[in-house]
Amino acid sequence: MYICVKEIIMVKSKTDLFSLQLTEDAQMFKVLGHPARLQILQFLSESKTCITGDISDHLPLSRTTVNQHIKELKNIGLIQGTVQGIKTNYCLNKEKLEALKAALQNFLEQLKINEYECE
Repeated sequence: MYICVKEIIMVKSKTDLFSLQLTEDAQMFKVLGHPARLQILQFLSESKTCITGDISDHLPLSRTTVNQHIKELKNIGLIQGTVQGIKTNYCLNKEKLEALKAALQNFLEQLKINEYECE
């Protein structure tokens, strides 16, 4: 008689099965998965300065919608917001954007697409 014992692995979520680097990259890339967030980043970049006040005045979205997307961008650290009186001053976080750029570049280089052939 044979007894088969399976090893039980306790994980909190399926993302725990992946490397920390892949999990962090996926979280950052996920935030970029909405065109409104990309537009907010573009707007801040094109402004070339921090924006004080309501960004929704400059975008074709409602204030509530813009604020929800700003929250996502702030949570991941791509933008910074500091309160000045009754207004908030929004800026790109250059360090985090450079880290995002490096993460995406590194991920794409790991794919070795130049070596990939499909018939």
